[in-house]
Amino acid sequence: MTLTGKEFSTKKMPTWCPGCGDFGIWAALKKALVELGYQGNDVAFVYGIGCHGNMYDTMKVNNFEGLHGRPLPVACGIRLANHQLPVFAISGDGDALGEGGNHFIHAARRNFNITYLIHDNQIYALTTGQTSPTTALGLKTKSNPGGSLDYPFNPLTLALAAGATFVARGFAGDIDHLCELIKAAHQHKGFSVLDILQPCVTFNPHSSYTFYREHIYKLTDEYQTNDKIAAFTKTLEWEMTGKIPIGIFYQEQKPTYEDEVEQIKNTPLIELGLSEAIQIENLMADFI
Repeated sequence: MTLTGKEFSTKKMPTWCPGCGDFGIWAALKKALVELGYQGNDVAFVYGIGCHGNMYDTMKVNNFEGLHGRPLPVACGIRLANHQLPVFAISGDGDALGEGGNHFIHAARRNFNITYLIHDNQIYALTTGQTSPTTALGLKTKSNPGGSLDYPFNPLTLALAAGATFVARGFAGDIDHLCELIKAAHQHKGFSVLDILQPCVTFNPHSSYTFYREHIYKLTDEYQTNDKIAAFTKTLEWEMTGKIPIGIFYQEQKPTYEDEVEQIKNTPLIELGLSEAIQIENLMADFI
């Protein structure tokens, strides 16, 4: 059967604002799934809470929408239960770096084989425009009408420092390029972080399509992705010069967390019989 992308769409339409960058991410993700050769039952998607989470209603795959900031613990649990099932975890910038910041750091250092897509619009959009961990210094929002006093997180430098083995940035306004980055992130074996610049046309007009297109440039093949020091320098370019590189900043190969867990190294947990894995009678005897 030839896939077209329509197979991954439900009958529901997203509730995103017209012009929202999430539409571009949605399109790029469906395109990537087609080109990776997947069907709906072949993969699992886990979402946090935020505008990105509305994709739960529109993607015809194995879906789970968790608590705010908690898609990664669920995604890690799925990988431990069945490390042969490909898993995408999807967050917003607030979901990933605010409520979910702790989970982000530890999933990265453990190197779970998960593709982590961050819809980064530098604002809490679902709750109508409050300051998020990536909001620009001085930006006026509903929660900070005098301008944000907090210096923003840089998701890429954080991912590098925490130990992510694939670190990249994409742009929701370039679907074809974003599709290639999603595929590369997913084909990497290890914790892959893809920070996606996602214009919010309603609550963050500063980070518009026009702004990004005037400042973005793509990393070329001459850029070496195996130099971590160079990658740190490149991730700081936006805040130092105003130029915004997109592409793959860094990748390395090392054992995943699932590879190191002796009990599931050779056989997925779901294929182990409970009677063999757990002697319930002996366990209950301890409490009698």
